[in-house]
Amino acid sequence: MHPSQIEISNYNYNLPAQNIAEHSLPQRDTSKLLQYKNGIISHYNFSKLPELLPSNSLIIFNNSKVIPARIHFTNAANATIEIFCLEPLNTTDYALAMAQTKQCNWKCLVGNKKKWKEKNLTATINSSTNITIEIIETIDDAYNINFTWASNETFAEILLAIGKIPLPPYIKRQAVANDGITYQTIYAQHNGSVAAPTAGLHFTEAVFKNLDTKNITRNYITLHVGAGTFKPVKATHLINHTMHAEWFVINKQIIENILTHQNIFCVGTTTLRTLESTYWLGVKLLLANFNIPANTNFFNITQWQVYDAPFANSNFTLMQSMQALLQYLNQNNLEQLTCSTQIIITPSYKIKTIKALITNFHQPQSTLLLLVASIVGNNWKTIYDAALQNNYRFLSYGDSSILWL
Repeated sequence: MHPSQIEISNYNYNLPAQNIAEHSLPQRDTSKLLQYKNGIISHYNFSKLPELLPSNSLIIFNNSKVIPARIHFTNAANATIEIFCLEPLNTTDYALAMAQTKQCNWKCLVGNKKKWKEKNLTATINSSTNITIEIIETIDDAYNINFTWASNETFAEILLAIGKIPLPPYIKRQAVANDGITYQTIYAQHNGSVAAPTAGLHFTEAVFKNLDTKNITRNYITLHVGAGTFKPVKATHLINHTMHAEWFVINKQIIENILTHQNIFCVGTTTLRTLESTYWLGVKLLLANFNIPANTNFFNITQWQVYDAPFANSNFTLMQSMQALLQYLNQNNLEQLTCSTQIIITPSYKIKTIKALITNFHQPQSTLLLLVASIVGNNWKTIYDAALQNNYRFLSYGDSSILWL
């Protein structure tokens, strides 16, 4: 069966409200850790993770940083209009987008849109500077919003001054100042995500020190997590669900490290999507014999692309794929690739890149749960039942798991 025919109702379970974590724990690495390995479920404290991994392994993280993407404006009738910045327009370089001054355009969701009657809305940045917004056009269910301001602050500085951290919709409270710390990984570096790569929230410097003791190498990719990560699958079958696309950056050092490590682990579904997409980019190069057509989106992966010919019929190894990517980077004097992926990883998909995934517990009927099922099959039900029975905390601020292939 083609994965587009999967019925999402087969990936449902009862998630009691009391199991959804509303806040982070005071100490990140005191969260629970469920291990699923060789059909056996065992329970640990997250601080024990380094003891579960073999020495001389490679562990890969997503170092994207959550931006305070929610900005509130007030109209003439004193109604609040919320602007939720999703991604920059006119550039795929998030660093450039965040450094812009005076003016920029972002794709945004607009809350309470029916109350926005004026052409422009204005909010105060500081005592002497305002920022003004205008709708330029509609983009799907969002809008092209033009931001203008007279001061020399960068857009990143403006968001930091007046924006709020965008907590997931299943956290039923307003964001507070402390979320700016707890809803970031300790290694977050590159601004761009509107949702945290939450599997990494459990890591502390103490855990990193213990990983170092076992000579476990740490590498980082950057995939900016979009609001689509929370998008429920409303269609009965996956063929009618459109997967969100996300930009990612992968550097030469990671490819070289993948080539020299047998045991590779990744932290989070966003990291796994990136690694699997990277594998397929190498396959694309091999299938095209390095003949890349001009003016194409060659380094993009679409939703169903890898399930269909010629990709589904290819049998290139991870090493062959990574060697092809390394060859391409060397031939073109590149240190990194910036790409886009819309890949959907479902139970029929065979993971190519890792030995185990470190991840939180995900929503019922979500594409993230489908990804988990691609690793553990129907055993996801047993795993999630065990977590519920042992009072694990679920979703973004919840507990963790390590799921072995």
